[in-house]
Amino acid sequence: MDDDVYEKYRRAGKIAAEARDYGAGLIKTGVSFPNVADSVESRIVEKGGGVAFPVNISVNEIAAHYTPRHDDKLVFKKSDVVKLDVGVHVDGFIADTAVTVEVETNEYEDMIKASSDALDAAIDMIKPGVNLGDVGKKIEETIKSYGYKPVENLTGHSLECYNLHSGISVPNVSTKLGRVKPRDGDVLAVEPFATNGKGHVISGKGSNIYLCNKSFRSRFVRENRSKVVFKKIKAEFKTLPFSQRGCKKIFPNTADIILRRLTFLGTLKQYPQLVEQNHGIVTQKEHTVILKDDGCEVTTI
Repeated sequence: MDDDVYEKYRRAGKIAAEARDYGAGLIKTGVSFPNVADSVESRIVEKGGGVAFPVNISVNEIAAHYTPRHDDKLVFKKSDVVKLDVGVHVDGFIADTAVTVEVETNEYEDMIKASSDALDAAIDMIKPGVNLGDVGKKIEETIKSYGYKPVENLTGHSLECYNLHSGISVPNVSTKLGRVKPRDGDVLAVEPFATNGKGHVISGKGSNIYLCNKSFRSRFVRENRSKVVFKKIKAEFKTLPFSQRGCKKIFPNTADIILRRLTFLGTLKQYPQLVEQNHGIVTQKEHTVILKDDGCEVTTI
C-alpha cells in the first residue's frame, strides 16, 4: 500500500469514528431516525469525507440494513437497542464502523459488551497470514462466554477502493470456509454480532438502501428517460450503496418513482433488512483495520 492510499484510509477512519460517536450521542428518546441519519451524513461531508453507504440505523431484532426515508416517522424509544453503522470514504478508500446504543436502559449491557469484547479479541489476532476461521472461532467463543450467540450468517469483509465488500469474509463463527488468509496491506471491516435469538438472520422488508446493478443490466433499458436518470445516479454514487434520501436530493420531485422504475427494470437493487430469525435482540460492534507485518492498525478509533 503506497503512502497516499494509506493516508486516505486513515483519514476516512478518523472521520468515520468522529461521525459515529457524534451520531451515538444524538440517539435519545423521541429523536427521529432521519434527524440522526441526516446529521451524521452532513457531519461526514463537513469533515471532508464522502458517505460510503447510507447511515444504517437498525433497531432491536433488525441486525443491519435499515436507513430511514426522508419522511420516516420512526423515533427512538426507551430501551431500544440501536446499531449505528457509519461508512466514510476519501477518494473511494473506505472506513466502516458501528456501535450499539441502548436508549436510557441497561438491560442489554452484557450483550453489548459481548460483541465489543469479541471485536477486541478478533483484532488482537488479526495479522497477515492469520486463519480467519480461527478468528471466527475466537469471536464465537467470546460471545458464547456471555451466554449469547453470534449471528452465524453475518460476516466482516474486506474493503477496496469504491468496493465495500471486496471478496474476503471475516466470519463470526468457527468455520473451515475462513481459509483465505489476508495479506499485508489488506483492509478489513471486522463486525461481531451477538444475539439472544437463534443466531441467524433472514431477509425482511426493504431497507431504503439501493445499489446500481452491474452495468450490463443498463443495456436492457430502452426508455430514454430511464437511461438518463440511471446515468445520473451512477455518476453520483458510483459502485457504493445509496439511500432514498440521497436520491431525493438529485430528483426532489420524482425520487420514489425513479427508484421503483429502475428497481423494476433491474438496474437498481434494494437491499432487504436483515432480521434475527427468532426476533432476538442483536448487538454489533465494528472497526476497520489495515493489516501490517506486526498485526493490524485500527483506523476507526
